[in-house]
Amino acid sequence: MKPQQGQDPFDLDFEADDDFSVPQSDAWREAPPSAAAAEDPFVDLPPLPDERGAWPASPEPAAEAEAVALPPLPVQETHPVHDMLAGAEAAFGENPVPRITIHIFCAASETAELAERAALDRRMERATVVTRMGGLAAAVELYQSQPTPSLVMVESADPAPQLLALLDRLAEVCDPGTKVLVIGSANDIALYRELMRRGVSEYLVPPLNPLLLVRAVTSLYSDPSAPFIGRQIAFCGAKGGSGSSTIAHNIAYSITERLQTGAVLVDLDLPFGTAGLDFNQDPLQGVVDALSQPDRLDPVLMDRMMARCTERLSLFAAPASLDGDYDISTEAFEEVTQKIRAAAPFVVLDLPHVWTAWKRKILLSSDDLVIVATPDLASLRNAKNVIDLVRRARPNDAPPRLVLNQVGVPGRPEIPVKDFGEALGLTPALCLPFDPKLFGQAANNGQMLSEVSPKSRSAEGIDHLAQQIARREAPAQQKSSLLSGLFKKK
Repeated sequence: MKPQQGQDPFDLDFEADDDFSVPQSDAWREAPPSAAAAEDPFVDLPPLPDERGAWPASPEPAAEAEAVALPPLPVQETHPVHDMLAGAEAAFGENPVPRITIHIFCAASETAELAERAALDRRMERATVVTRMGGLAAAVELYQSQPTPSLVMVESADPAPQLLALLDRLAEVCDPGTKVLVIGSANDIALYRELMRRGVSEYLVPPLNPLLLVRAVTSLYSDPSAPFIGRQIAFCGAKGGSGSSTIAHNIAYSITERLQTGAVLVDLDLPFGTAGLDFNQDPLQGVVDALSQPDRLDPVLMDRMMARCTERLSLFAAPASLDGDYDISTEAFEEVTQKIRAAAPFVVLDLPHVWTAWKRKILLSSDDLVIVATPDLASLRNAKNVIDLVRRARPNDAPPRLVLNQVGVPGRPEIPVKDFGEALGLTPALCLPFDPKLFGQAANNGQMLSEVSPKSRSAEGIDHLAQQIARREAPAQQKSSLLSGLFKKK
């Protein structure tokens, strides 16, 4: 297939023909350059106070039991264009790679190691990845006698003329529909334009990292017409009674009311869920109705099943009844949660303190994971087990966030916050003091902490954690003048 002319976003009336001696008569078969052109180059600029920022800078841990921020993630030195592409979906949910076959031909052992790590990423679980050494030349030789897969990633350290010549030979044996991603050594805009003109889908230069490779692949197979995917945040208690549900409900409320964005709270503790009580809601339908008929769940039916807690917060309530056994398959949970993610920018999942196949799946597939624990030995052991599992299964993701709740119970021996975090290898994102009056009053009144006492340390800590999770700052409140206040009075 001949590459489409006139769709090059980098065409500034500069002719690359003067710089390359390789003839352009052999066009690439497939993969028009529109896939690369469709990406937004501004989505991962350095953090800004909005939804496109990465991890905000964190203050030092406080000496007292109050809000403590996570340390910033380690930043690898990369090319600025790569930085923008790698974090394209940082503030939103991420789609997995479809069921395709990917062949990666590496010229360096370091690239092969990165490719193997990328293949283990949770977003690549549907894809079949085969890694080989030999680079671009090995790919040309192999496909002389074998069909090409959906995606071919080739690495080459050759100069531009040799690289283009080998790509022309690869184009002759590529099947229609095969996309090609090139990893080169030259950070040259002229070479990039020439590769796009020949139909190459993407061009990357070192230094690389596994997440960059994963997101480069997901961008090639993203559907611009598909609805956006909201960011999924799962809350998991290290043990029963840790307060995970209370934290999840308050975080969802803070995201919507303090940060002024939409969210859906899903109570997945089907027999004992408390989200309905905490928001003074008793809907006739809820999440069980959706789980019982996942194939029929569409936006209209979903809107009927959800209760409206505030203007921006919707609730998928649990029945909190023991009339049924709730024998629901993992596939149903996966399908329903995936459809709910299209309903709002943020989806908060309140997970029960049980261990099932569907809970494990949700933990490993969520964009953010928050573990709520109390400062005791049982919570420490359980939290360590969950964190170790998540770190093994999600090597390219940020670690879970740790919330220490009920710190400072009078007369109760506790593990110090510093020792608790060191044992888990995590700095607590939030430490909430033991405040039975505030939490009890909010629970009994069906209110959130910020409604009962907005200036309390616990409410301010919840708002701080919500900003970290949402990766955005609260909008500035307009100052009201004295005259405006007088005119409002009747």
